[in-house]
Amino acid sequence: MSPVLASYIPLLNNWNTPVDFGKTWYGNRLLGDNKRFRGVLVGVLSGLVISIGQFSLNIYYQSGINSISSAAFSGVLLGFGAMIGDIVESFFKRRRKIKSGDSWFPFDQTDYIFGGLACWLWFVNISWQLVVYIFVVYFGLHLLVRYIGYKLGINDKAI
Repeated sequence: MSPVLASYIPLLNNWNTPVDFGKTWYGNRLLGDNKRFRGVLVGVLSGLVISIGQFSLNIYYQSGINSISSAAFSGVLLGFGAMIGDIVESFFKRRRKIKSGDSWFPFDQTDYIFGGLACWLWFVNISWQLVVYIFVVYFGLHLLVRYIGYKLGINDKAI
């Protein structure tokens, strides 16, 4: 969810260009206005910061990450993969003529998980059980955070 915060960071105004550069395919935008380079940058940097924080709290005990540099690299991979997963999902969402902001369940809730894991698993060796655990926990957290946002009036829909 960190890319949404990018619009509130004045230093990133120069990164406001849409990732699809406004291009269309068969009359529809490739990705839409919500996918911007500043969001991708904030998503990757958030992955970096969160990963270093998790390493500092010794949360990576099952993945074999044993240094701050490997934690940082993992964070960049996870953040970049999450952004790529979201971009790929957005491309297919536009092909199905689903509006930006409208939910495409369960793909909107899982795209970042698939993308992050697809990039990360090239460089770490973890069990399939941990992959399933990551998927279930982050899918559940996504639903919970969206629901809380809905109850607080931040989101207009629960999912």
